[in-house]
Formats: sequence, C-alpha cells, structure tokens
Amino acid sequence: MYLNNSKNFESTCIPKTVNASIAVLTPKEDKDFIVRKVTLAKDGSMPNHINEIQHQQYVLRGEAKVVVGTEEYHAKEGDFIYIPAGVAHKYEACYGSDYEFLCMITTKEDKITML
Repeated sequence: MYLNNSKNFESTCIPKTVNASIAVLTPKEDKDFIVRKVTLAKDGSMPNHINEIQHQQYVLRGEAKVVVGTEEYHAKEGDFIYIPAGVAHKYEACYGSDYEFLCMITTKEDKITML
C-alpha cells in the first residue's frame, strides 16, 4: 500500500495526440488494473481510435468533447465515462480549458488501432 499525490508522478506525451500527456498512477506490481491520469491542454486532442480493452474514466477537471462510437458528449468535472472494448472514441479540449481525467483499464494486453 502507498499514498502519493498524482502531481508527483512523471507525465509523458501521448504519441499521435495534440498537447496530451499521461501519468501511470498504479504501482507496477499490481496485476489487476491500471489507473492513469490523462491531461489534454486547452485545445489539445486525441484522435479517433479503438482499444481492445474497455476503459472507465472519471473527469477530474475541465471540459471536453468526447465522442464514443456515434455519440458525442460534453464531458465535465464529475462525469463518469464507460467506453466498451472495440468502440471508437476521441477527445477534444475545445471548451477553453484543460481537460483532466482518470482512466482505469485492466492489465490485459491492449492493441490500439488509430482511425
């Protein structure tokens, strides 16, 4: 067990995105799931893509346009987003602020397909 502030974790740029970064918060020895903090700077974006594993996300701050499949959402602080495995999704921090969320996934191997 440990306690650490999410601001203390190293954040890295996410390839093929615009002004997006990710920090893995879960200890490496965890075998069940992974919690990541994703940040899109104001006007940042993540292109449409598909993952082979599901995502569960909780919005910490900011607002963004999030498209899951054919549905478009205006996600904001406090919202929970469920993205089933195999469903296309993308993000745009287009509402004048940074957008930050926790993204929980399993430790199963994932394949990402960019669309």
